Amino acid sequence: MTRAGRAFACAALSAAAIVAAPAQDRTDPVPRALAGVGVEEKLDARLPLALPFTDEAGRETTLGAYLRAGHPLVLTLNYYRCPMLCTLELNGLVEALRGLEWTPGEEFSVATVSIDPRETATLALEKRRSYLEDLGRPGAEAGWHFLTGPAASIDALTRAVGFAYRYDEGADQYGHAAAIVVVTPDGRVSRYLYGVRFDPRTLSLSLVEASRGAIGSAWDRFILYCYHYDPARGSYALAALRVMRAAGALTVLVLGTIVGGFWLRERGRSDG
Repeated sequence: MTRAGRAFACAALSAAAIVAAPAQDRTDPVPRALAGVGVEEKLDARLPLALPFTDEAGRETTLGAYLRAGHPLVLTLNYYRCPMLCTLELNGLVEALRGLEWTPGEEFSVATVSIDPRETATLALEKRRSYLEDLGRPGAEAGWHFLTGPAASIDALTRAVGFAYRYDEGADQYGHAAAIVVVTPDGRVSRYLYGVRFDPRTLSLSLVEASRGAIGSAWDRFILYCYHYDPARGSYALAALRVMRAAGALTVLVLGTIVGGFWLRERGRSDG
């Protein structure tokens, strides 16, 4: 197959993956090249944190190296030669990260793992430089790592998070879904976010949720209390019952303050 043919085939696979990944209930026939491709959510599943990988500097590492107390992880599964979908997804992640007040390496980390065992640390380093430059956030180089690894590590990780992909030998490309995984500080799957564009507020609330409130302001935690994640929308939706409870508690607090103040004034007058 010519280079143009391979690029066209990959574009077709990637475009189909964008549409097919979140729509698990569709009845249209799935293209043969995408059979079995998608994401099976495994919320609260523990990641195999000791799997051997190689970072962009050629050093041996593990996913566990990027986790610490109160410090969640954003995991992306891509491959660095991908001419379409991975680029769109990572560009969308960069755009969302720009909308956060937090910086990778400070409040959370990002790990991008190649699903192609043939790719090297040299290629990972080139991609890392490019996306960090696009992000333009001083200090982010300490918190966003691009990893490569052997097939055994890749297979174990993708199975753990339910990320199913397929290699097309004729096109020499991978068909896969577009999704990022938010991981808790102790290495459990907390949330999946789908697509090639990510709302910064949804990403920030996902990180607050994954950290169990260890990052974010009191207001962020209050907002998270009043909202719940809606998988159909891929964002946090207002939780009416929680809002009513919060409003009730606020009403009691306000009334208590008013009545207490009135009582203190009356008592002062009586004492006088």
